[in-house]
Amino acid sequence: MDETEEAVVGKNNRWMALGSLVLIVLALVGSYFLASNQMDQAREFILRSGPFGLLLSVALFGVLGATPIPSEPLTILLATIYGPLWATAATAVGNTISAFVEYGIGERLGSVSNFDQWKGRLPFGLGKFPVESPAFLIGARMLPGYGGKITSLVGGFYRVPVLRYLWTTLLVTVFGAASTAYAGYGLLALIERWTR
Repeated sequence: MDETEEAVVGKNNRWMALGSLVLIVLALVGSYFLASNQMDQAREFILRSGPFGLLLSVALFGVLGATPIPSEPLTILLATIYGPLWATAATAVGNTISAFVEYGIGERLGSVSNFDQWKGRLPFGLGKFPVESPAFLIGARMLPGYGGKITSLVGGFYRVPVLRYLWTTLLVTVFGAASTAYAGYGLLALIERWTR
């Protein structure tokens, strides 16, 4: 491939990366508004659905994972309906599915933008950052706010081995889900006792 063809391919890849990024942002914004407007109806539907509501909740966690809406209120709601153990299971499965969707987005953006070629030129040695290490994958995912989302996207960019990504994601999501479900359930039970 000569220099002219290389320049055309590089330009096409940049446009593909930009187009993919715009589509992802639009999908996230749309999901955010859809999920936030439908949360009360989803709560009612889960209450009326009985055991099938738990399966619906797993799907809802997948949608929430792709938006800036926190999933903790849904975890606590599920703990009050199904108990903290089932809420932990649904939250962990749903958030793990969501993490793999985000990983896939990062992987796609990384391949479209030829990340492997330019990561060595990142400033401050960021291209050599040990993203594949379990310490990073666990520690960064535990950061409050968007730590999990950033870890998933960066993991996809760097193509972290899937089995390592899975066990580190499960470790953090199960711990976080259990903490939220049991603490929320206990707090609500305590408030209910005090208000009687």
